[in-house]
Amino acid sequence: MNFKNSTAERSTITRDTNKFEDKTGNVYDAIVIMSKRANQINVELKEELTGKLQEFASSTDNLEEIFENREQIEISKFYEKMPKPVAMAMQEMLNDDIYVRNPEVKE
Repeated sequence: MNFKNSTAERSTITRDTNKFEDKTGNVYDAIVIMSKRANQINVELKEELTGKLQEFASSTDNLEEIFENREQIEISKFYEKMPKPVAMAMQEMLNDDIYVRNPEVKE
């Protein structure tokens, strides 16, 4: 998924829990689903960021060799300004972009 174009809120807003309850029939199930999805998003973002920052890693760092790398700073700032994984998961839930399979429920 392309997280860079996410339409999720970048700050905290008040949400109507009834909208989440309507999606699953139980607000607690919705919270568990969004939590698991937020963890998945967080892992993907962390791997992506780590991969990009590995380009700047040096195996022989000492105080004299450490300097500010403008591109590295810009990459870090970009990821800091992105919506949080929980906000992305909430937006996906509201847009019906999350597929949920419950093995306990027979279809």
